[in-house]
Amino acid sequence: MTSDAQATPAAGEPDGLPVPRRYWSILAIALAITLAVLDSAIANVALPTIARELKASPGAAVWVVNAYQVAIVVSLLPLAALGEIVGYQRVYQGGLLLFVLASLGCAMSHSIDALAVARTIQGFGAAGIMGINGALVRHTYPQARLGQGIGINAMVVSVSSALGPTVAAAILSIARWPWLFGVNVPIGIAAFLVASFALPRTPTTRRRFDWVAALLNAATFGLIVAGAEAWERGSALVGAGAVALGLAAAVLLAARELPRPAPLVPFDLLRIPAFGMAVLTSICSFVAQMMVFVSLPFYFQAALGRSAVETGLLMTPWPAAVGLTAPVAGHLADRLPAGLLGGIGLGVLSLGLFLMALSPAHPTDLDIAWRMAVCGFGFGVFQSPNNRAMLGSAPLPRSGAAGGMLATARLTGQTAGAAAVALIFRLQGHAAGLSPVAIAAVVALVAAGVSLVRLAPPFRPASAPLASPRRSG
Repeated sequence: MTSDAQATPAAGEPDGLPVPRRYWSILAIALAITLAVLDSAIANVALPTIARELKASPGAAVWVVNAYQVAIVVSLLPLAALGEIVGYQRVYQGGLLLFVLASLGCAMSHSIDALAVARTIQGFGAAGIMGINGALVRHTYPQARLGQGIGINAMVVSVSSALGPTVAAAILSIARWPWLFGVNVPIGIAAFLVASFALPRTPTTRRRFDWVAALLNAATFGLIVAGAEAWERGSALVGAGAVALGLAAAVLLAARELPRPAPLVPFDLLRIPAFGMAVLTSICSFVAQMMVFVSLPFYFQAALGRSAVETGLLMTPWPAAVGLTAPVAGHLADRLPAGLLGGIGLGVLSLGLFLMALSPAHPTDLDIAWRMAVCGFGFGVFQSPNNRAMLGSAPLPRSGAAGGMLATARLTGQTAGAAAVALIFRLQGHAAGLSPVAIAAVVALVAAGVSLVRLAPPFRPASAPLASPRRSG
């Protein structure tokens, strides 16, 4: 049995990078994505320390995290589109350089406002890394080993996410908070130097960058995300107004982009059944994941009396299991349909979540850890094959748009999951208990059914036709 049909390189174009350059490219990609993922987790852990030392209120300190996230979400798709025009490696290196310079700015900040501005710039740099990441992985690995490459990439992301709190705690135990950002500088410089000779020189297109679409995209995602966050903090009227404006911008964006052959928001790719279904299942999976990641810390600390450190350790089995499972699932994705592997993975995730929701009234650490590991195992089995299906079902010249949509689907799901938990907490308060986990289990089960639908013939299309783009220098 073979995997879902995929676009293949056009005649005369190389199928991935030769060895050993492929390994250097993997290193450059891994170093950069590690920095982007670690930085988000590190900042979350360090917020109380930063707020105390900069004499900032908790509300102002939250913008150290929010500014980074909003900057990423508004610029992912525009930077992915820019990569198709000027070359993915140029956008990746530019994003990495901006990230390093902004990290230096974060380390030198003496006020919460200056730090928030530096974090915004850092978020734009991170978007250049995240939005192009999938396209570079696709051009680095041969098509026959694309699942393997995506699995390794997923492992790097999961391990980085799991190590974030530990790294932050280790740095804060021996140094002040500016070093949380300062350590990015030497690692980022090393990644930039390796990227300068190792990354693939990818095909480009001759179309112009659509600034109007980029601004409408920023308004759509920025206002909706900011509105959701305002609503979570209790500003319901402000949040609703921002979301309404964001939806209005989305209507204008869709009206402008739908007729275009290669739109900034990849409506052309969403018309491909395999791609659209992969995006849908990805959003659902991250809704379930974020509902758990947001709600369980409250349950562990408020209901079970666990400390913050214990809570972090109890959450770790999930990303650790993903890190162990993702490379194996990626290897299987080169041989088995994504719909099958995704259905199995999401089914296991749903089972793990149901088991967590039915935990004993006073669970031991082991009771919690093995259930979290089951969830992570299921998520890992799903993620790599689904990402492969998303990237592989798009024409090769649209790899940037596919990679940008992959990252956007993740952030969309995470934002929706966090908003759902905020609504549950508002309605039920501390009585919510494990109800968000039970709802997440239902979401994962529905997503498993959607994934299995992909085994039907309409969702296993023939390889997409390719254009003959010029190659960047």
